[in-house]
Amino acid sequence: MAARPATPASPKNVKVKEPAPGSPLFGCEHVQRLFNQGQEIMNHSIGHYKMILRGIFDSTPVVPQTFTNSQGQPTTCLTSTNLCLQCPTNLTDEERLKHGNKTSHRFYIDSRSGSLYCQVCDDIVWDPTLEELRVRKIGTGSFSGRKRKHDELFPDAMKEDPRYIATNTTLASCRANGLRGIYNAGATCYQNVVLQSFLHNPLLRNFYLSDGHQSSECGVSYCLSCAIDDMFQDFYALENTNGYTAANILSGFWISENKAFENLVTTREQDAHEFFQFLAEELHERNGDGKKPESGSEHTCNCVMHQTFYGKMQTDTTCQNCSGTTHAVQSFLDLSLGLESLVQKRKKAVKEKGGNAPPLTLIDCLDEEYIKSDKCDYRCHKCDSIQQARRLTSIKRLPNVLSIQFKRFEYKQGRHDRAASKIDDPVSFPLQLNMLPYTHRVRAKEGREGRELERSCTYDLLSVVVHVGEIETGHYVSYCRVGDQWFRFNDHNVRLATVSEVLGAKAYLLFYIIRSLA
Repeated sequence: MAARPATPASPKNVKVKEPAPGSPLFGCEHVQRLFNQGQEIMNHSIGHYKMILRGIFDSTPVVPQTFTNSQGQPTTCLTSTNLCLQCPTNLTDEERLKHGNKTSHRFYIDSRSGSLYCQVCDDIVWDPTLEELRVRKIGTGSFSGRKRKHDELFPDAMKEDPRYIATNTTLASCRANGLRGIYNAGATCYQNVVLQSFLHNPLLRNFYLSDGHQSSECGVSYCLSCAIDDMFQDFYALENTNGYTAANILSGFWISENKAFENLVTTREQDAHEFFQFLAEELHERNGDGKKPESGSEHTCNCVMHQTFYGKMQTDTTCQNCSGTTHAVQSFLDLSLGLESLVQKRKKAVKEKGGNAPPLTLIDCLDEEYIKSDKCDYRCHKCDSIQQARRLTSIKRLPNVLSIQFKRFEYKQGRHDRAASKIDDPVSFPLQLNMLPYTHRVRAKEGREGRELERSCTYDLLSVVVHVGEIETGHYVSYCRVGDQWFRFNDHNVRLATVSEVLGAKAYLLFYIIRSLA
């Protein structure tokens, strides 16, 4: 005769915590009403509360911060959300009241702390039964109150692999991590995207957070470097997720005696690339040797801006008559890559051959500028006359942070005025970029030494600036990497972004950081 199958154990009924002298039995009269509706309701409420606590304290902090917006899209919020105790719903503060009125659900759990909020009381309530579960979960990792031993947590294979603990450790969600938006002060989105790229640049962050420029000891009035220093302190020293107002940075440009900054005073949309150049120049003068870098010169300085963004470019010009070659070296802040000729060539090829043109890539643009040579007129000192020459530009020294601009805005002189147009064609770009082929050392090394050289020229994508819309009425947004996650910054609004979203953006500016420093 077959053995009778075991009967599943009946669910264990939960009980409220025994009353203690001076402590209430329930957090509020509304919790009491909920628990007194019956044992089944109490079992479900406490069981659901345990599940919510596991989601908050056992998983990545992003999970309890993610909710579905009104368009049905998953959205991650930097501030606390509200996890309904009576159904599996995650809500913002704005949606919580609507949900309560529609469903009569009155209890919500804070997605960061696990605290219980009563909508009728409109306050956090301290319920002894639920609070004991929360404290046990935080203190021991379980609801039994018994701290699990290391042997119970990991099997033998995992205990011997330190990588398991490293990969399963998350940073505390309460730390200040620089994830804040910047308010638009009237067509200032072009400044906000550049400031966000600075805030998430580890070299600049380390400089300013280690008192590289001490605003308390600076005697320069309306110093822009002091304003940047204050911004870094505000973003990384304060536990604040509200938007930031960059008033001191704006006033630093408005009051500056530098005539190049005059157009930034207007309320019209400006160019983010120009602002980046202005800001880099001003911060160099405040933290460096005070000399303005001359165009085309090999300027060298040990300031934080030169150590971060500046590289050196070498141009070799070879006379076609005598084969004599001259070399010229100059400093560069960024690489400006043309798009118009490449786009026109592809359209022409499609028209002639038919089919679809392959998408334009960052590598195509770099090849055009730094691998192909071009013809030019050249006064050869050896021939003592104007001769045809071949000119090849390569990079002599790579910067620690490589900034790249796609020339999307073209200005052509018309009959009466200058006509402006925007090249909106997509340009694909990689997460990792090998810049060795564009250096003048590429042909010098092979074998093992060449592989080491290639590793030293590998960059990782750090941030992306995107221009959306037309030239005069457009808007700037940016994507920045924080650890292994990407975030989209749209003025004061910040949300989590996917890698595919970042790589699919029509980039205007790209910032890559050298891997050996990343």
